Amino acid sequence: MTDLNNKKVLIIRLSAVGDTIHTIPLACALKKKYPDIILDWVVEDKASKFIINNPLINRVYELPRKKWNENKNKIQNFTEFKDIIKEIRKEKYDIVIDTQQLFKSSVIMGLSGGKRKITPDGGREFSFIFANEIIKTGLKLFDLSKHVTDRNLEIAKYLGCEDLKSEFILPDFADKYSDNIKSIMSSLDKDKKTIVIAPATTWENKHWHIKGWVDVINAFKDKCNIIITAAEKEKKLTARILSFIEGGNVTDLSGQTNFEDLTFIMSKADVLVSPDSGSAHIAWAVGKCKIITLFFATSASRTAPKGDNYFSFSSDLKCSPCMKRKCKLKDNVNNCIYNIDSEQIIKKLKKVLQLN
Repeated sequence: MTDLNNKKVLIIRLSAVGDTIHTIPLACALKKKYPDIILDWVVEDKASKFIINNPLINRVYELPRKKWNENKNKIQNFTEFKDIIKEIRKEKYDIVIDTQQLFKSSVIMGLSGGKRKITPDGGREFSFIFANEIIKTGLKLFDLSKHVTDRNLEIAKYLGCEDLKSEFILPDFADKYSDNIKSIMSSLDKDKKTIVIAPATTWENKHWHIKGWVDVINAFKDKCNIIITAAEKEKKLTARILSFIEGGNVTDLSGQTNFEDLTFIMSKADVLVSPDSGSAHIAWAVGKCKIITLFFATSASRTAPKGDNYFSFSSDLKCSPCMKRKCKLKDNVNNCIYNIDSEQIIKKLKKVLQLN
C-alpha cells in the first residue's frame, strides 16, 4: 500500500448533517495512519459547520446550496460552481473520495482532476461512472446490515488503515456559543440530572407521536432539568408538545440554538432523547451524554449511535424500516410512529439516570 503522507486527498461528502458527521471517522482514520496526509473536503453549506475549522481538514470547499436554490440567476450559480471546480483542479489531488455516492457528488469527483477517483460499490444514480477505483463491498448504499460509519471506514481500510473505530473530532466551537445559551445552561439546578428532548427531524415519519413526548416530559419534569431543542421551522411541533405540559423544570430553547450551541448543550446534558436526527448524531460526535434514539422509518442498525452509553428503540412493524420519506401505506399512514410505547422510554431513562 502506498504511503499517503504528504499526499493530497479530497473527501466529497456534501450533506446532510448526520451523514457528514458519519464521514468524520474516515478522516480520523486516515489522519491517524498518515499524520502528514493533506485532507481537504467538499461540503454544502448546511453541514459545513462541522468541517470548516476542523483540525483534521486542511481546506474546505463550501457549496452554497441554499443561496443557489434561492437565486433565480442560474448562470451566476453555474459560474460560481465552475469557479469552485477550477480551485479544486488547481490542487491536483492524488486521491478523490466520493462517500455521498449520488450523481451530484460523482460529477464533482469526475471534474476534480484527481488521479485516483475512489468510491465503494453499491452507489446510486450511476455514481460509479466517474470512478477509476471501485471498492468491492458487495453492499448497497442503503444496506441495513452495515452501519454507515463502518461503510465509510471500508474506504480507510482500502487505503491501508488498520485502526477502524468510529472516532470523531469536531471544530472548537467555544468562542461561538451564545451568551444566552451559556447563561441558561449554567442556571440549571445542579442537583438534578439534565435531559435534552430533541423531538424534530427532517422526515415526518421519523417523528414520534405527540403523546409519547408528553408522557416522557411529565414523568421527569419535577425530577430533572428538561431542555427542549428544535430549529425555528420546527417550533410548531414543540409548541404542540408543550401545550400539554404544566409546570416543572422545563426550558424551551426551540428556535434559539444553532449547531454550535447544540454541541455545548450536549456536552452539559446527562442524556438526550431524540428520533433519528442530526441532534442525535451531533451528541454522538460530542461524546459526553448518553443517548436514547427512536427509529421508525429508518434503521437503527445503519445510523444509531454505537457504544455502551447509547440505546435505540425501533418500530417492529413488518414495514419498518421502510427507508422512505413518505409512508406508502394507504391505511394507517405512519402507524410505525405509534409502535414505541412511552413506558419503554421512561423505564430506560430511569435506569440510565439511576432514578427511582
